[in-house]
Order: sequence, then C-alpha cells, then structure tokens
Amino acid sequence: MGTAYTGRFAPSPTGPLHAGSLVAALGSWLDARAHGGRWLVRIEDVDGPRCVAGADRVILQQLHACGLVPDEEPTWQSARTAHYRQALDSLVEKGRAYPCGCSRKDIEDALAARGHGHARNTELVYPGICRSGLRGKPARAWRLRTGGTAPVEWDDRRLGRQSQDVQSEVGDFVLLRADGLWAYQLAVVADDAAQGVTDVVRGEDLADNTARQVLLQRALDLPTPRYLHLPLVLGADGEKLSKQNGAAPLDLASPVAALERAGAVLGVAVASASTAEWLNAAVQRWPQDKPPP
Repeated sequence: MGTAYTGRFAPSPTGPLHAGSLVAALGSWLDARAHGGRWLVRIEDVDGPRCVAGADRVILQQLHACGLVPDEEPTWQSARTAHYRQALDSLVEKGRAYPCGCSRKDIEDALAARGHGHARNTELVYPGICRSGLRGKPARAWRLRTGGTAPVEWDDRRLGRQSQDVQSEVGDFVLLRADGLWAYQLAVVADDAAQGVTDVVRGEDLADNTARQVLLQRALDLPTPRYLHLPLVLGADGEKLSKQNGAAPLDLASPVAALERAGAVLGVAVASASTAEWLNAAVQRWPQDKPPP
C-alpha cells in the first residue's frame, strides 16, 4: 500500500455494542491484522446529549472480551474539541466555511417556496440561504460551502465505484451545530487525519457520508483513506440493527459464539474453542483485496 496500514473502530457511546456493531468492529480489526497494520479505537462522544453514562467503558469491556484490543490507548472525541476548532478556522480562512442563521423551519419554508418537498424526518438539502450573508440574523451554525464542487467519486473496496453530487443532494452541510456541538463530518475527518488512518472499514449505512468527508479532506488538504463498507446485520423487520430501534446488547456468554455469528455475516467461517484461536484463524481467511460478501 505504500503507507503503513492504520485502521480504526469508532463507536458512539449511546449504549452497549450489539450484533451489528460487533460486525463492524470485527471487520475493521480483521482488515488491519490481515494487512499487518495498527488497529485503533476512538470513542465518538462528540454528541454529548445522546451519550449514555458509562457506555464507553461497557463498549471497551465488550471488545476486550472478544479479544479485540486496540494497539494504542483509546481516544475520546470530547477531549479533541480544540482540533475541530482549528479545522473550522482553517476552512473559514480559505473561504470554504460560513456562518448560518437558519432554523429548520427557515430551510423548510425556503424549499417549499422553491417547490421542493421532502419526506418527514429526512435530511434537508440546504438551499444556500446564508451563503452570501446572514441578512441581519444571528449566526446559529457554520456550514461548508459546496457551491461549484464537482460530484465526488470514490472507490469502495466492496461496493465499487461510488458518486455523489454533494451540492445538489446534500447542500452546504453543517460543521458546527446551532447547539454548539461539533458535527460528525468535521470531527471524523479531523480525527482520521490526526491518527494517520489509512483505511476506514465500517458499516454500509455510513457509505452515504463518504462524499461529504472526501470534500472536507480536500478542503483541508488532508489525505483520503481507502474505504470498505461492510454488510449490515438486519433485524426481523428488515431494518438494520441499531441502538435507536432497540437492538439487544451483545450476548457475550460465549465470546467465541458471538465472533462466529459476526464472522458469518463477513463470510468468515471458523470453528475454534478459544477466542484467540478463532481470531488467529479468521485473520488467515480474511482477504486483503477481495472484499467480504
């Protein structure tokens, strides 16, 4: 690869890991080990109001029980706010970020006036209301200026060639929220660069974020990692397992059994009596180039 491999697992401490999040953790760990690289854990607690007290410790304990131990001490986003401020300041200096005074209702009204509807509870495509100035409104948030950017194309190791026109499909997206919290997109880009992450391995549900992150990487003159988006674990209703829809915490009565179930989703079939033996065998079966199913 030319650059030493560094991967990461970055859970949000909104509850304990479930079967779906173990698939993401295991896939990122296996890919790092198969490439002879480092594997890091980053607790993404930038959205403090959604975090559950003590969930970060539970997550680390669950990972340890499964033999997924990071090569360095875990990091917490809540301790890195100064880095996010530096990134935003850099974007402002370059003219790539601007203050926005719009409420959600302002955006909905502007879209309706232009004849653009949207599905309930979906992300609004920001129409650039404050792109040329606040017009007397107080600043509520900061956004990335996407006007004039070409569609972002990137290669996913499993999904293949991907493309998104961020300007038309997302609009100028938020970097610093109206409630003073740092947006996920800015935090993850700043952190991946600071930690030297070369490969992002995560669930397929996050693939839609990639184009925005690539835009930010380019705006900040940061390298773009390789991406691999893993298959999701679905519930009985066909929806992906998540903490939001009440996914049960990971059953670790038998860590090997939990690893076997996660491995099956990733196309890795291993039978072993111990966690260490299972993981060692799984690394040998993990393809470096051909993606999981």
